[in-house]
Amino acid sequence: MKPLSISGIALGLAAILATAPAPAQTTEPADMRPMSAIDWLSESVRVPTTAPRQDPGPHPPEDPVADSATIPDVSVRPLDAPSPDRVGLMSPATTGLPETLWAGSDSETLVTLLRAERVETLAPLRDLLMRLILTEADPPANAGPEGALFLARVDTLLDIGALDPAQAMLEAADPDTPALFRRWFDVSLLTGTERRACDVMQDKPGIAPTPAARIFCLARAGDWSAAALTLNSAEALGEIDAETADLMAWFLDPELFAGETPPRPDRVTPLIFRIREAVGERLSTTGLPRAFAHSDLRDTVGWKSRIEAGERLLRTGAIAPTVLLDLYTRQVPSASGGVWERVRAVQRLETTLSGRQAEAASAALVAAWDRLTGAGTQAVLVNGFAERLSQASLTPRATGLRYRVLMLTEAYETHALDLAAPEGTELLRAVARGRVDPDMPVPRAAEPIRAAFAAPRPDERLVEMAEKDRLGEAILRSIATVQQGLDGDPAALTEGLSTLRALGLEDIARRTALHHLILSGT
Repeated sequence: MKPLSISGIALGLAAILATAPAPAQTTEPADMRPMSAIDWLSESVRVPTTAPRQDPGPHPPEDPVADSATIPDVSVRPLDAPSPDRVGLMSPATTGLPETLWAGSDSETLVTLLRAERVETLAPLRDLLMRLILTEADPPANAGPEGALFLARVDTLLDIGALDPAQAMLEAADPDTPALFRRWFDVSLLTGTERRACDVMQDKPGIAPTPAARIFCLARAGDWSAAALTLNSAEALGEIDAETADLMAWFLDPELFAGETPPRPDRVTPLIFRIREAVGERLSTTGLPRAFAHSDLRDTVGWKSRIEAGERLLRTGAIAPTVLLDLYTRQVPSASGGVWERVRAVQRLETTLSGRQAEAASAALVAAWDRLTGAGTQAVLVNGFAERLSQASLTPRATGLRYRVLMLTEAYETHALDLAAPEGTELLRAVARGRVDPDMPVPRAAEPIRAAFAAPRPDERLVEMAEKDRLGEAILRSIATVQQGLDGDPAALTEGLSTLRALGLEDIARRTALHHLILSGT
């Protein structure tokens, strides 16, 4: 590493921070499975480690000797402190779930179930999972002050890419422990709101940030000399690796590294991403976890990159469909292929629906459906065009497609009652009304759906579990069973949907069945 000059750093940092991109104003590729949040969260806070106890033999152990000047990881909470597991953003009255949602379950079991849930799935199942995560409820009986369930809920939000609710949850819990602060600091970095987290870091040394996090926050506060001194001290004590030291020195005084760019690290953390962004060497978010894609929604980013980030986040419900609709219709595309064909399809549909020409609107609807379902962004049609489609004059072929689109909305039951069911949609209408004739002829692939509504076979163990203040656990297990069914197990699909109905989640069961039938083309 080049020697760091403290003199003149102020000018360099002032320029860097003045030109840093502003935070986003708005709130996967199919073959890409992003790392879990627990894998990509930076070690911005050192988590205490305990070495295995060694047999001292015949000699008494020596008194411990400090091997660094770093503030140890110490956070203090009363033994009877309330668990953050109770924290939520929505009341039970709002979500319709009981306050005793988790009370009778084992905390470790719940954590395991949450971490196993798939976040790229049908929208109704995602909606249900979000309700579970955000509901304020009594913690498990064996919950500790560390809040293992709370951390798992936040990590799931980060896996989804839902940064705003994750940040709100963490702030509601008062992130004053290393595990909580680690997540809050990283989310703040990704949302461009790290000022408050840096202030807390300075006020609570017990949170024990790593030298890189300290240096970043000192620089952000304008204390260039202290930042440089901290870096030099950390290097001398071996508290920072050479690669990170070079990155921090580059951040503090980029003129010393003119013409040079630190290599991209194998593991990109929010802190590394933010630092490189600040010095004008922004990393592409392609291949990074979904949460990083929020930075591509900023006005300073190119239109194509913003659309691709919006599509990626919409697939897990991390942003509202209206955000992507706004991006699709922002301006006229000047290129063709890929994302631009989806943009053209949406813009053409919007234009033709306004023109009230049945043939043109029908062709545009079919084209937009084909383009968006292929990309997994059909929610833009469902949420952005449902009202106009319900009143549009369309050709017979497009009328059938419109019916299917409207069956994907939350008002599916109303549409099932108000609209005539086109040929081939009898099962959709029956499911939407929750009354399926056992003798209704259906394709073989739809048999598990018919069985779930005509002759339900719920998992009685889960129903009993729910009666013992373990409803949350029962729901998580039911979601996993439905997902197993969506992956190709007919018996699991029938059982999972049947169990959701038995647990009082009739609306979720119907919507899930409708989404599966329509999006799978069954």
